[in-house]
Amino acid sequence: MPTPDLPPLPALTRAEGEFVDRYLEVLDLLGRINPARGQDTYRGLRAAQALVGRATALRDALTLMHERGENEVHAPTLARALRVLDGERRASLVTLPPGTTPPSGHSP
Repeated sequence: MPTPDLPPLPALTRAEGEFVDRYLEVLDLLGRINPARGQDTYRGLRAAQALVGRATALRDALTLMHERGENEVHAPTLARALRVLDGERRASLVTLPPGTTPPSGHSP
């Protein structure tokens, strides 16, 4: 069965591309750390250790954008790029999975 063609990425500057890539890497790591979705402590520990470096790379990408005069974030364009790169699924791993709400007055 042929795979569906993905929509093309919108035109991004090199710095915007770095920003999107580093952001998605951070999301992926946060998804692995998420205690509501965790599988084991070692996996979370390794992801947390890597998060420091990826967060630094994300900061550096934003710094580069700012230094190059790219002072505005073009949210609609970057959101399209994130969608093409599976950002919605990756971001969903950072949130709580669907579940039941505890009765009022009880802590989890």
